[in-house]
Amino acid sequence: MSEIYTGSMSSSEQAQVRLGGMALRNGVLVQGPDHWAAAVRTPEGEIRMASGRKPELPAPALSVPGLRGVLRVAEAIYLLPLVRRRLPEARLPMEGATTAGALAASLVLTRVLRAGRVRPLTAEVAGAGISLLPALASLRSSQLARYHGAEHKAIGGYERGADAEEQSTEHERCGSHLVAPMLAATVAGNALVSRLPAARRGPARLAVSFAAVGIATETFGWIQRNRQSRVAQMMLRPGFALQRSAATREPTADELEVARTALDEVLRLEDSGGRP
Repeated sequence: MSEIYTGSMSSSEQAQVRLGGMALRNGVLVQGPDHWAAAVRTPEGEIRMASGRKPELPAPALSVPGLRGVLRVAEAIYLLPLVRRRLPEARLPMEGATTAGALAASLVLTRVLRAGRVRPLTAEVAGAGISLLPALASLRSSQLARYHGAEHKAIGGYERGADAEEQSTEHERCGSHLVAPMLAATVAGNALVSRLPAARRGPARLAVSFAAVGIATETFGWIQRNRQSRVAQMMLRPGFALQRSAATREPTADELEVARTALDEVLRLEDSGGRP
């Protein structure tokens, strides 16, 4: 996940289209309030693109703290198979045998920890770390990390009215900033769940997962509204460290061109109301 939506916007931000996005293995997906566009570069060197309208989320639900974050994350997940259907050349970030193997290993290891004699809190902390394995495995692709950097630079250039080449590969709205609060909420919630009877733990852990997403997105929204505070700056550090160490790399000119193609198409659709 990369740039995400937050709640309120400053007056300067309201003059721009609010953008989010995600890096693909061979391109970039960019989202506006109502539309999305994905662009990829084929092995032959061509840029292929697809775009469309996003599903309309219920406005009353988007005003409910916690629930609105879950809906936004669900919306991003919903778009992935849609992108793949409209743009068959697209390669999604979690594709590949390595990532699938890491996901299976993380599920098995987490179950082993919970079934063993390890203290519940220790098991959940270890399980939280293990849950990062699939994402880290997918980021072993240097091209995915470069497209992530390209996405940040393209959106950052638009937001600052400057050349994308001059922008940082790090971004203050990257989904990496959700990782720390989401893991903290998940660990705390699942540690409490471990005290329940075994038959009730499965549904309770599912509820904890949804609650953790809601807590993380609300925390992130608070950070964005209070970016100048010392507390907010401290809370952004883990996400920036993750971007710097693993999640982003400096893109090539060709990769940045792909990101700009997706960005330009979203802006065109948002400006035209989706007309061809």
